[in-house]
Amino acid sequence: MRVNITVTPGMRRLCASVLGMEAIVLALITPVAIMVNDVPPALAVTVGVGLALACVVVTGLLKRPFAYIAGSVLQVLAIATGFLVPMMFFLGVIFGALWVTAIFVARRVEGVT
Repeated sequence: MRVNITVTPGMRRLCASVLGMEAIVLALITPVAIMVNDVPPALAVTVGVGLALACVVVTGLLKRPFAYIAGSVLQVLAIATGFLVPMMFFLGVIFGALWVTAIFVARRVEGVT
């Protein structure tokens, strides 16, 4: 299956900004999950730090079209972290909206159809 996404410099910059901020938030859910919500440390570290690292890796791959699909999957996983830290349901939706906005606004500004 071939992904046909036109990657623009503006789109790459905006999406990298969203993923960078999201990586910080996802890393910070680890101590909250452990201390406040009594999530087992192994699970909290695996999910929080694992998703934060995934955001950093995908940020580095944003020159390739498949990275935008991977970023979209990360948005769904970020929302799912709400099962560990309920506030992440809200924050995950916010980051998902920022992700979609970053893609569409950059494409519109740069005149890509």
